[in-house]
Amino acid sequence: MSRIGRMPIPVPAGTEVKIEGNRVTVKGPKGQLTQEFHPDMIIELEEGSIRVRRPSDSKLHKSLHGLTRTLIANMVEGVTAGFEKNLEIHGVGYRAVAKGQDIELSLGFSHPVLVKAPEGVEFELVTPTKIRIKGADKQKVGQIAAKIRALRKPDPYKGKGIRYAGEQIRRKAGKAVK
Repeated sequence: MSRIGRMPIPVPAGTEVKIEGNRVTVKGPKGQLTQEFHPDMIIELEEGSIRVRRPSDSKLHKSLHGLTRTLIANMVEGVTAGFEKNLEIHGVGYRAVAKGQDIELSLGFSHPVLVKAPEGVEFELVTPTKIRIKGADKQKVGQIAAKIRALRKPDPYKGKGIRYAGEQIRRKAGKAVK
């Protein structure tokens, strides 16, 4: 049996969980998330915790078991604590400016790049070169962070670009001089 799938998901106080067939809705202080899961997975709410069971030991059900449990656990964690990603901008003249809920990035292009905040995600500028992305939905937070990083990936020669906080960039040697 799946080690992850069989663990119960504790529901903290102040969090409301509603299960209707294969649709799970989790409501908490940071917002509300709803997601539909595979109809074969059995999702039950038992006195302060959520359990996910599978109907058989087929390969499909085994793979869905741990996935479903992890997605529900992420929903519960998202509406209670929330998720965040930190990005760092490296490079001369590279910076970010807040424009309401959106951010405008100067990344060495001929024009500034405006990034709109999707619903449920907010941007916070710690400094002009550090961006914090917060939200209840782990997938949305990670997706928008990846899109911003993709605007100017870190250069392996000089290290210029946008990177995740703490990310190590493999540097390459430049041209060898004889």
